[in-house]
Amino acid sequence: MEVKLAKSAGFCFGVKRAVETVYEQIETGGKIYTYGPIIHNEEVVKDLEKRGVKVIHDEKELAALKEGTVVIRSHGVAARVYDLIEQNGLECVDATCPFVKRIHNIVEKESKKQQVVIIGNAGHPEVEGIMGWCHTPAEVVKSAEEAENFRFDGQKSLCIVSQTTFNYNKFKELVEIFQKRGYNVNVVNTICNATEVRQTEAAQIAAEVDVMIVIGGRHSSNTQKLYEICREKCKATYFIQRLEDLHLELSETAVLVGITAGASTPNNIIEEVQKYVRINF
Repeated sequence: MEVKLAKSAGFCFGVKRAVETVYEQIETGGKIYTYGPIIHNEEVVKDLEKRGVKVIHDEKELAALKEGTVVIRSHGVAARVYDLIEQNGLECVDATCPFVKRIHNIVEKESKKQQVVIIGNAGHPEVEGIMGWCHTPAEVVKSAEEAENFRFDGQKSLCIVSQTTFNYNKFKELVEIFQKRGYNVNVVNTICNATEVRQTEAAQIAAEVDVMIVIGGRHSSNTQKLYEICREKCKATYFIQRLEDLHLELSETAVLVGITAGASTPNNIIEEVQKYVRINF
């Protein structure tokens, strides 16, 4: 069995930076907390918990802390979370992805004069964080139907940004809907370049192979998008979090397997899956 591994599979710059930041903080020997899981990968979070790192799930839990270091996750958080950390006298270590931080700066400025529209998944921590930097309430849109039904009666123009891991082609489709509906739009493509590269490569590989394997956390937005993209090109696409989840059903004619992975997937898991497929099929 021939295996084709995506060059872009695995940790992106922002995720690698965030994970390394937490491990560095562990070495200090103090009480370490992350505001939300540092990344959307259960295996990484479990390993950090074994080393004493605790996850704070909401602002109520944060408000109860009186000592320790709080690491801001790669997805970023609302501005008020920083204020709460400072008020409680806690040390803050910011591991927000620089590409996400850029969006915070954009919406903080533009929301003073424009209506902000975030193309992304409502409820996702990155989107929640972006909303928390807007001076006026932002709108979240993720589908063509929502874009078609969008109603805005104000006199201000629209500033459209995107969740960094959103599907690039869908982003363009939704922007076109807003433009065709006659809205005065200021579009800022904030999809991470690494996301675009990863999605493009995944689509190309999926179109060539007999079977496609997508590795990543179940709650990882960028991995879910990869699965959707690959599934369109290759019906025999498997979404797994770790090797134990892989139950391949290969036809006798299958000769080429493709593998890609989300931005929160450690290299050791990717290598483990690749090795297993090469040896056993």
